[in-house]
Amino acid sequence: MTSPMSDHQRRREGSTPPLEVIEPTRVRRRHRRSRARIGLNVTAMIDIVFLLLIYFLAATEFKLGEEVYRLDLPQRGLATDPFELPRDPLRVVIATTGPGKGGYTIRIRGPYAQPGSFQELYEFLRRNRGTETAVGGLFEQDHPIIIEPAIATRWEHAIDAFNAAVRARYTNITFAPPR
Repeated sequence: MTSPMSDHQRRREGSTPPLEVIEPTRVRRRHRRSRARIGLNVTAMIDIVFLLLIYFLAATEFKLGEEVYRLDLPQRGLATDPFELPRDPLRVVIATTGPGKGGYTIRIRGPYAQPGSFQELYEFLRRNRGTETAVGGLFEQDHPIIIEPAIATRWEHAIDAFNAAVRARYTNITFAPPR
């Protein structure tokens, strides 16, 4: 009989023990999923860019720059109309002085005759409105008129002043916040 061989010697000689069963080892396979990558076809894009560049270079007309001409324009601020009326707004102050429809005062800011009623305010505004045919009015039709009601002024008094300006055919009428 032959002497038993050691495992080391058997491995070297390639022999395996007759009673030993070798189980196959599990081979782990890595299944790499191929991920779809999004990309641009840069080559085609570069071709198109160069074609466009060549097209625009061939289609462009190169011209000399425009010349600068000296213009004699009036300076700002010096070319005002000497007959132009000032555009300061006409301010009409309305205040309620007592109960009832007649308890109010009307004051026009500036060196103007002060009206005593809304009818007198209407007549003042109509008389001083200039038109294309009638020269000599102090205010144009679109001259700003600001109605300034006092804090305790009744709403109907402020509306009566507004209506007087509208009847005189002014178009730029506004209310100021109460003071």
